[in-house]
Amino acid sequence: MKRVLKHLGKSLLALFLLLIVFLFAVFLYNKIMVKKEEPLLNPLGQIIEVDNHAMSIYTEGSGEKTLVFLSGSGTASPILDFKSLYSLLSDSYRIVVIEKFGYGFSDIIEEERSFATILRQDREALAKAGITGPYILCPHSMSGLEAILWAQAYPDEVEAIVGLDMSLPRAYDHFNFDGIVPLQKLAVFARDLGLARFYYSDAALPQTLSKEEKAIYRAIGCRIAMNETVLNEGQAIPEACKAIDRAPKPDIPMLLFVSDGKETGIDNWIDAQKEYASGLSDAKVIELNCGHYIHTFKQEQISKELKQFLESLNQ
Repeated sequence: MKRVLKHLGKSLLALFLLLIVFLFAVFLYNKIMVKKEEPLLNPLGQIIEVDNHAMSIYTEGSGEKTLVFLSGSGTASPILDFKSLYSLLSDSYRIVVIEKFGYGFSDIIEEERSFATILRQDREALAKAGITGPYILCPHSMSGLEAILWAQAYPDEVEAIVGLDMSLPRAYDHFNFDGIVPLQKLAVFARDLGLARFYYSDAALPQTLSKEEKAIYRAIGCRIAMNETVLNEGQAIPEACKAIDRAPKPDIPMLLFVSDGKETGIDNWIDAQKEYASGLSDAKVIELNCGHYIHTFKQEQISKELKQFLESLNQ
């Protein structure tokens, strides 16, 4: 028995040492690649100064309507993440992608990240870029809260909302914000260690992107994924939900695309969408049998439905 335990102990020690060697190799490789990837980090859009920091705004296409895409929490490269969808729309509409602080080519900042601040900064960036409303807001995930606050506070600026599996207040009623903090810290540790490179593999990134675009996406993700700005933003969600609940629903046209909800970790994800739409005079929910990043899975269907929806606004 002692001999078995001795061999087992040696085997476990060997495995532990192999793991340490592997992680150290990944760490060194990541450091080398981070340096090598620096030439890939030229901004894809326009850089606007907001609150003495650099914010990235991307525009493409032209048309009478302006579609403003707002990314979900932790999306490393919103410009490239949304490309699968907006590339199908830029022939008819003006496309705008806002990269909030902590995202894409925008600065990482340590200042407070309330949704009121985020909204103010996004509106200021658009104004400085000469992009005027009214807008068709196209929020993904957490940015759904910002879109609703935007429509509540500045109704003249928001013509409609197209939800890309966007978050709604009721989806967070039973969400454990304290419980997710350890997972977020683990993600930060994994990024610093270099393990994020496995997450941002070619196979995991939007398949409509070119090889070069995937390389840019990966270079950004391995540098900034789950940074302090993004983490602070997530902790501001409860107050944003309270602010939304204090004001009436913005009764504007809404087209809400919703995933199967499995990747959100929220049980009432689909029901929250239907409940919110039920209280509006012009809202439609379209369920899609796919994961949370619906704009990279069902972009053809979404673009078709979206165009029909926007055409109906003119009738």
